[in-house]
Amino acid sequence: MHGIHHLGLATHDMEATLDFYEGVLGLPVVVCEMIHPETGGAIRHAFLDMGAGELIAFMECNDVEGVPDDFDAGINRGLGVRGGLIHFAFKVPDEAALETRMRDLEAKGVAVRGVVDHGWCKSIYFRDPNFLQLEYCCLTAELDESHRAGRHAESWTRLARKQD
Repeated sequence: MHGIHHLGLATHDMEATLDFYEGVLGLPVVVCEMIHPETGGAIRHAFLDMGAGELIAFMECNDVEGVPDDFDAGINRGLGVRGGLIHFAFKVPDEAALETRMRDLEAKGVAVRGVVDHGWCKSIYFRDPNFLQLEYCCLTAELDESHRAGRHAESWTRLARKQD
């Protein structure tokens, strides 16, 4: 494994999506292509640089067979689960950078759920134009065996057995 090449997501509005990811989050667009499926229609496909050689990609399907015009790009709503269950977290180096990102997002009119302390990391949460839950996150502790120990806790094990 060498990390993530790209995350592939759907959008109904490529322009609004690129405005948000490029203009608000500052991710530069590195590739734009048009895909023409054999069955007809067209797919606009754009890749943005998340840093460290990793990309996020969006596809906007137009009249593509098998892709309904009204699918829910928000993923969580489309699956009928609580918002935020499926989300994407972008790494920031430290708490100061997390605070800066929060202020930058708020200055650009993005609603941000304030800093949440998870005990080993801190996060802020917000949504993109497709109603995708996004997060900026930084580590606040050196991860070691003690962080895995919860896996063996009575309550965690009991939940795992309940799933079987």
